[in-house]
Amino acid sequence: MSLKQKLLLKYSATIAALKALGAWGVLLIALLDAAAFGIPMDPLMAGFVYSSPAKAIFYCLAASIGSAVGSLLPYLLGRAGGELFLLKRIDEARLKRIRDRFEKQEFLALMIPAMLPPPTPFKLFVFSAGVFEMKTLQFLLAVFLGRMVRFGVLSVLTIVFGPEIVSMIKTLLRSHPSIVVALGLVIVALGYLLFRLLRQPVAEVVHEIEEPIKKLEIQT
Repeated sequence: MSLKQKLLLKYSATIAALKALGAWGVLLIALLDAAAFGIPMDPLMAGFVYSSPAKAIFYCLAASIGSAVGSLLPYLLGRAGGELFLLKRIDEARLKRIRDRFEKQEFLALMIPAMLPPPTPFKLFVFSAGVFEMKTLQFLLAVFLGRMVRFGVLSVLTIVFGPEIVSMIKTLLRSHPSIVVALGLVIVALGYLLFRLLRQPVAEVVHEIEEPIKKLEIQT
């Protein structure tokens, strides 16, 4: 057995052990997911909520707290030296423009991505929040509230439709992309209205931050 296979086996065993801890296990798994490892939180949450609907609020709180605390690692990495990392990929003038846009409405610029499910590159926004020196308490609150909305909606859908809702959404994405596009347009329209009301083009922040990372992925 290779070293990689051994690590994956130990990792899987650790996750299985944490699941047995209930809400505390959810908190620790969400912490690991946010800090480093990519863990499919949606199926995990759906399973817990379906098995104990009365405890759904505790699972949501645990997952949101774990995600907020775990996100401190990439946030602190961005704060420690992330600006130099970005300056290697974009010029200083552009970095200043991104910083100005982010700082005008930094709370929503982080909370909204925290609400969205994968494949949203959430760690990228967390890292950027550190680079632009977002206040730690605001950072934690933005992540916590965004995750509460995400896991809260998932919990309601799971209680109504069952844990199969996660796979149903994935199937919908594959087999009925037109419906997904329609739903996406509705979400974009609502988001646009929200951004207009708050007078901050958060979408531009998203585009500006994502582009240099995409270039880095192409290079690697």
